[in-house]
Amino acid sequence: MTFAKTYLNKQKSFQLKINDEPHPDLKFIVVIPCYYEFNLLNTLDSIWKAQRIEKAIEVIVVINSSEISDQSIKEQNQITFNKANDWIAQHDDPRLKFHILNEENLPKKFAGAGLARKIGMDQAIGRFNLAQNENGIIISMDADSTVKSNYFIELEKHFTKYPKTNVVTSYFEHPVEGDEFDKGVYNAAAIYELYMRYYKLALNYSGFPYSYYTVGSCFAVRAMAYVKQGGMNRKQAGEDFYFLHKVFPLGNCHEINTTCVYPSSRPSERVPFGTGPMVKSIAENPDQEFLTYNFEAFSDLKIFLDQTENLFKIENDRLDFLFHNLPFSIGEFLAKQNFSEAIHEINGNSANIRTFTKRFFNWFDAFRILKYLNHSHENYYNKKPLISQSKQLYRVITNRYLNADNPKAILEEYRKLERKF
Repeated sequence: MTFAKTYLNKQKSFQLKINDEPHPDLKFIVVIPCYYEFNLLNTLDSIWKAQRIEKAIEVIVVINSSEISDQSIKEQNQITFNKANDWIAQHDDPRLKFHILNEENLPKKFAGAGLARKIGMDQAIGRFNLAQNENGIIISMDADSTVKSNYFIELEKHFTKYPKTNVVTSYFEHPVEGDEFDKGVYNAAAIYELYMRYYKLALNYSGFPYSYYTVGSCFAVRAMAYVKQGGMNRKQAGEDFYFLHKVFPLGNCHEINTTCVYPSSRPSERVPFGTGPMVKSIAENPDQEFLTYNFEAFSDLKIFLDQTENLFKIENDRLDFLFHNLPFSIGEFLAKQNFSEAIHEINGNSANIRTFTKRFFNWFDAFRILKYLNHSHENYYNKKPLISQSKQLYRVITNRYLNADNPKAILEEYRKLERKF
C-alpha cells in the first residue's frame, strides 16, 4: 500500500489532475494558491532563478475563484492562467517542472486561501504517493512572494542534516521600502512585521514551546507529517495558523534563518484578517499609535510556564499552593479554564514527564494562550504602544537597550536578532 492511499481516499472530491509521471528524484513540491493575481510571473521567475538542488522540484499553482466571484476576477484568473502557461513553455527543465491549475466555481462556503492551498497540497501528496516518497517535502508559498536565491539549497541542507524534521518555518522579510507602494504602505508593513516578531519572541520568552511563525508563504512540511495530521484545512483565512499548530505537537520542528522569503507588503481586503488587511488598516490610520499586548502579561505567563515540569504528578496541596501564588492575571484565567481538573486528567494519562509535557501543551496551546492574553487585557492590563513594548522585550532578552524610536529601525534590530538564532 502506498503511504497516502488512506488519506487520499478520505478526500471525497480528490482526483489527481497532473498527468505527467513524477520525476524519480522528486524531493520538493512548491504549492502556490493564486487568486486575482496580477504578478504571478514575478514569483515564478524568483523560483526559476533560485539555485538548483540535485533532486527534482515541482511547482503547483492553484488559480482559484468562487462560484460567486465577480466575472472580472474570473477573467483576470484566465489571463494569469494563459500567461503562466506561456511562461512555462519558455522555461523547460526536467528537474524543475511547473503545473498550473485553474479551479473555478469553488463552493462559496469554503472558497478561499485554505481550500486553494489544500487543493494544491493534496495534489502534491498525490504526486509523492505516485513516486512512493513519504519523505517528500511540500513547500508553501504565496503568489505575491519571492525567495532568496539560496532558498532551496538551504532547505535541502536542513532536511539532509535533520532527516526526521516534520516542519520548518523560514525566515522572512516584508519589503519596507521601494517604488511599488506609497511610503505609508511600507511604514505599515514595518509596523505589522515588528508586531509579528514581538509577539513571537514574547511567546518564546514566556517558555511556550511552539513559538513559531505561521506565515503561509514561509513553511515546508514533510509529506508523511501532512498526511498524519489530516492535511490542510479549508478555512478562508488563517489556514496556515490552524494547520501548523496541528503539526507542531509532532515535534521535530525547526526554523531556518539562513535564507529568506519576501512576502508582499501590499494592502489587501481579499481575506478577513492577516497581513494584507492589517497593512491596509495601519496605512489608512497613520496618526493612530499601534498598540499591542502588554509585556507584563507575557511575564506573568512565563511565571506559570516555568512551573510546567513541577506539575507532573503534583500532589493536591502542592498544586493549590502553586496555583494561589500565581499572578492574578494568569491565576484567574486558569480557574475559569478548570485548570486543576485538566492537570489531574493530563497526569492520569501520562507515564513520564515527556508525555505529560506534550499533553500539557496540547491543552495549553496557542489558542488558549491567545484567550489568556485577551482575558488579561480585559481585566488587568492595558495594551501599550508597540514601540515601547518591543524595546522592553528586546532589553529583557538581550540585556541591551535600543535607542531607536521608529518601527523600521527597531524591526531591523529584531531581524538581526532572529537571523542569529
